[in-house]
Amino acid sequence: MRYIFTWPFIIPASLVLRWRGTIGQIPLFMLLGFLLMTSSAHSRAAGESFADLAQRLLPSVVNISTTSVIKDPSVSPQIPQFPPGSPFEEFFRDFLERNRPQEQRRSTSLGSGFIIEKSGVVITNNHVIQDAQEIKVILQDNTTLTAKLIGRDPKTDIAVLKVNSEKDLPSVSFGNSDQLRVGDWVVAIGNPFGLGGTVTAGIVSARGRNINSGPYDDFIQTDASINRGNSGGPLFNMRGEVVGINSAILSPTGGSVGIGFSIPTSTAKGVIDQLQRYGRTRRGWLGVRIQQVTDEIGESLGLKKASGALVAEVTAGSPAEEAKLQEGDVILSFNGQTVNEMRNLPRIVAGTKIGQKVPIVVWRKGKKKSLSVAVGELDEKQALLIKPGQQKDTKSTKESKLPSLGLTLAFINDAVRKQFKLKKSSRGAVITFVDPSGTAAEKGLKKGDIIIKAGQTAINSLTDVKDNIEKAVREGRKSILLYMERQSGIGFVAIRIGQG
Repeated sequence: MRYIFTWPFIIPASLVLRWRGTIGQIPLFMLLGFLLMTSSAHSRAAGESFADLAQRLLPSVVNISTTSVIKDPSVSPQIPQFPPGSPFEEFFRDFLERNRPQEQRRSTSLGSGFIIEKSGVVITNNHVIQDAQEIKVILQDNTTLTAKLIGRDPKTDIAVLKVNSEKDLPSVSFGNSDQLRVGDWVVAIGNPFGLGGTVTAGIVSARGRNINSGPYDDFIQTDASINRGNSGGPLFNMRGEVVGINSAILSPTGGSVGIGFSIPTSTAKGVIDQLQRYGRTRRGWLGVRIQQVTDEIGESLGLKKASGALVAEVTAGSPAEEAKLQEGDVILSFNGQTVNEMRNLPRIVAGTKIGQKVPIVVWRKGKKKSLSVAVGELDEKQALLIKPGQQKDTKSTKESKLPSLGLTLAFINDAVRKQFKLKKSSRGAVITFVDPSGTAAEKGLKKGDIIIKAGQTAINSLTDVKDNIEKAVREGRKSILLYMERQSGIGFVAIRIGQG
């Protein structure tokens, strides 16, 4: 790792004494430069003090200590020595394996949190208290209180605790994280490395960050120093309002490198409210599997801009099915909120009131279409199912070459299912050959992959694929959208149409 050091400008005392008698000999530009540097340093130092803010907020930030009991199955007694092949050797091995003791050891960890109600409601990260048998909340004056877990949500990494105190506790209020701008000052307070009561400051470096930690990622990125132990602590704006919950860092060393992530209050407030009410989260559910609209997919669907969420599957019996959503629809807006990217949709749907009927705008077959859906409640165990369409089946084993895609296809029938070991429910056309130099190979298509739809038309015969390629060419499109079943699952792939 390379480190870059910037040294301050230092003037030796002997030189200053020497200048006192010869000030007129100092070049004017040097004197002005020195005075400007001094003035600038003093003005920044005076304007950047966070002392009043820190003094007001510190009492509401707590340290969290958890204790867990971990079983260590690696400890096992030694088997007595017997002659090789002795029946006693096998007997003792089986006996000790069944009755092997598991040594238990206690593990402790530290984190941060903050009080949102004077009655003792504390917010922290789920990963701070996960699997803990005992949770202690330590106030600024070192008072230690036992905490009870009210509820937790692993998907957003939020947990709500409750402590009982004989006196009202200092609390903080939530601010509007949506009003944050990149470049705004923020202050983080927490318990890094168990040091407690540590204040750091920085700016909002970015908003809406997706770090692939869960389906509802929408993090605030900040360069305020966040280290191990800061997890669960608050991120404040300059009014002293909580605008984020510090949750993660990006670091090759495990220490702060100026890239920290906080859960915005726009996400956290709804989750916290539900955890307080129900002890769990109740999220809205649509019942679709979606994928990103790439430039190629957007072009093949006739969209001017690659945006929205492409519906890859519709769950049987779901609100989406009742609303007549279809595979191949692109959801452009949901409940009046624009879906700019695929990852926006799960967060919008999850935050919608259960049972509420809301409008949806989709892109279907080259035009916008308005629908409405009654939002259901998400069941974490809900399985994604898809109903196969009714398609013709023949005994023909004829293959069809598609030079423009670099593919050879065979329509799925009993003989083809047996040859390629396909499921009975498989419908469409199976790929029997992929030209390594063709456009399909560029997208990683393989022998055995199944084309269910071409250009959003179900494949009922081999000519359906060819007809839809020709239709796309006539309409001036450079690619065709294929709805496919592959080893990675069901979804859409946009394939560039080559010169066949």
